[in-house]
Amino acid sequence: MTENDEVVLFAVQDGIARITLNRPEKRNALNDEVVAGLKSALRAAESREDVRVVVISGAGRDFCSGADLSALQKIAAASVSENVADARSLMELFLMIRRLHLPVVAAVRGKALAGGCGLATSCDIVLAAGTARFGYPEVKLGFVPAMVMAILRRNTSEKRAFELLTLGAEIDAVEAERVGLVNRVFSDESFDAEVTSFAGAFKSLSPGAVTLSKQLLYHLDAMTFLEALETGADVNVIARLTEDCKKGIARFLKTE
Repeated sequence: MTENDEVVLFAVQDGIARITLNRPEKRNALNDEVVAGLKSALRAAESREDVRVVVISGAGRDFCSGADLSALQKIAAASVSENVADARSLMELFLMIRRLHLPVVAAVRGKALAGGCGLATSCDIVLAAGTARFGYPEVKLGFVPAMVMAILRRNTSEKRAFELLTLGAEIDAVEAERVGLVNRVFSDESFDAEVTSFAGAFKSLSPGAVTLSKQLLYHLDAMTFLEALETGADVNVIARLTEDCKKGIARFLKTE
């Protein structure tokens, strides 16, 4: 048993909302309770005006090993309608992270596998400890990594995605950074301090500008080049009218 019975922990300190998967004895595997806890914690972070960034991590040695045994057993015995509801619940979590107005950082120690790898890469930024491992082993169970495929395909090339999805092999943090799954790799010894320092950079930035940038970036996915430019022009105008922008321009002009 964990020291704290809550499967997902939530805390805010100095502008950083920390969401921790708290099932170290189960390698922080996903089940209905964990998914619900993550959604609740994300809603709590978004509701607070003092939060500038969210950091998701795992208690113990691993970030998240994917679905746990009970969840896999449930899938095997579930009806079509039950499987639809279960799949859509996880889909809603991935979508919530993308739509959250705050930047979301995954801090990955140990293994991030299957749905756990999907959870990490669904975040806006992935920071990895040097010994972290990533992979999509679903095919080894005869399962299709279907929803996480939508995330992976937006993070790396088509050929690299095909390799990761169909061979089910694990890759280390350095390789994950090379193929686009990870933003930064830090040493295990300094990892916690590096994550705090990286996340802390958002505290000095305009929250409105960060939110608009996140929304526009992901909104561009299905657009043509012309549509993207036109939408960018609209957001540019919106940003110019914000108080943060006006104050930022005033500060800049004073230094010239």
